[in-house]
Amino acid sequence: MLRGIDLTVREHEVMSLIGASGSGKSTLLRCVNALEPIEEGAIALQGRLVSGPGVDLNRHRREVGIVFQSFNLFPHMTVLRNVTLAPRQVLHLSRREAELRADALLERVGLIEKRKEYPDSLSGGQQQRVAIVRALAMQPRLLLLDEITSALDPELVAEVLSIVRELAHEGMTMLLATHEMSFAGEVSSRVCFLDGGVICEQGEPEQMFTAPTHPRTQAFLKRIIAAGRL
Repeated sequence: MLRGIDLTVREHEVMSLIGASGSGKSTLLRCVNALEPIEEGAIALQGRLVSGPGVDLNRHRREVGIVFQSFNLFPHMTVLRNVTLAPRQVLHLSRREAELRADALLERVGLIEKRKEYPDSLSGGQQQRVAIVRALAMQPRLLLLDEITSALDPELVAEVLSIVRELAHEGMTMLLATHEMSFAGEVSSRVCFLDGGVICEQGEPEQMFTAPTHPRTQAFLKRIIAAGRL
């Protein structure tokens, strides 16, 4: 359960949510994408209210993409079909327009040769890259990334993080929940520490990882450093 969340993500900013499992990181992302109902408060996108009665959720989800830790690709569809489905059905692109957009993105992530293959023939890292491409094909204003490397073998993590790193350098607005502390420090404009559904502390990566002020943050990072993950 989230409590008293007050958070602003600026355009072109990359914010990383860190904290122990169960701290509320994924719940916060799901609330932003309207996958979880909120009991009080409000969520706005570029000044427009996107929570509460009467909100056009379809429009909201066109503008806010989300990539999950489980890839959630349709197993009976090819890579190309997975990527073009939403642009054709939701954005009403023609088949040619959708496929040109998909091919450009697949080329960018090194998977153009996999366009006609099915998800079960791909590695975990490749499937996660396809999931990112599927979200990008909708050209979202905000991209949410929910522990996108947690289901991957360690050797596959780097190939997925390289895509996120590139998006960050290009100015994509992103809110990501992650256990990859070094990566969070590298790509983030700000880092936000959650504990028990509460934002305990937030700040620039250097300050958060070298001089946190909240006791909860200090204890969490001490454990992370002891485990050799930072």
